[in-house]
Amino acid sequence: MKGIILAGGHGTRLYPLTLAVSKQLLPVNDKPMIYYPLSALMLAGIREILIISTPTDLPQIARLLRDGSHLGLDITYAQQDEPKGLADAFIIGADHIGGDTVALALGDNIFHGNSFYDLLQESVADVDGCVLFGYPVSDPERYGVGETDENGVLVSIEEKPANPRSNRAIVGLYLYDNNVIDIAKNLRPSARGELEITDVNLTYLEQGKARLRDLGRGFAWMDAGTPDSILQASQYVQVLENRQGVRIACVEEIALRMGFIDAEACDRLGALLSTSSYGRYVRAVAAEFR
Repeated sequence: MKGIILAGGHGTRLYPLTLAVSKQLLPVNDKPMIYYPLSALMLAGIREILIISTPTDLPQIARLLRDGSHLGLDITYAQQDEPKGLADAFIIGADHIGGDTVALALGDNIFHGNSFYDLLQESVADVDGCVLFGYPVSDPERYGVGETDENGVLVSIEEKPANPRSNRAIVGLYLYDNNVIDIAKNLRPSARGELEITDVNLTYLEQGKARLRDLGRGFAWMDAGTPDSILQASQYVQVLENRQGVRIACVEEIALRMGFIDAEACDRLGALLSTSSYGRYVRAVAAEFR
């Protein structure tokens, strides 16, 4: 499976913060926001990742993540000149996807849960159509919403419905078979001139090939697109990290535990950051593996 992180847009809801800095590089507690979707793809076992962003933001992101080889990854980059909808990622990334399945993660979505690794591993192993992830929210009218029947089968998808049939928001992590490329290419743009991800999902639903996996209780999902939501996400991460003594979305640790790099490589990465508590944590993790 190939991975795509869509880190486009202008981050206008975060102005003036994003007038000079990419939204995906803003801090969520002690690490850049983009580490969170990147860590989700890594936990799914995905090592070939395309990052799509604006011409202005791409150099900043590439300076941070480089070619990914230090993490045992193969990271490439492509630009999206103007926001054209989430589904545009599959057209831009068609060559990257090739004949494989693909996971799309949104650059401002944050995921955390004890069973996340197992859920991802199960989901990527069997992608026939599309796999979506649902999370219960108190304000479903703000999101794309998935409705399931009594057997858990996905029966409807609505985008920001006035009268939601469900409280399950569809989060910014999507798994698709290779047909998604042709589906995206044949979409009719919305009134805003964008290729909507909901239309992609509805196509799979009409084919009877859309599934919704519940993230459920004990899981956290946050869409960090506003100052308030970034602050809330940072506070959540800070509390858990301080209480548990572990780091959420520490990409060096994940690379080590997934077998993408060895303990020596992990220690070298930590040494580069050793003046920070984050770097010292990375070195401590590497020492445990020796």
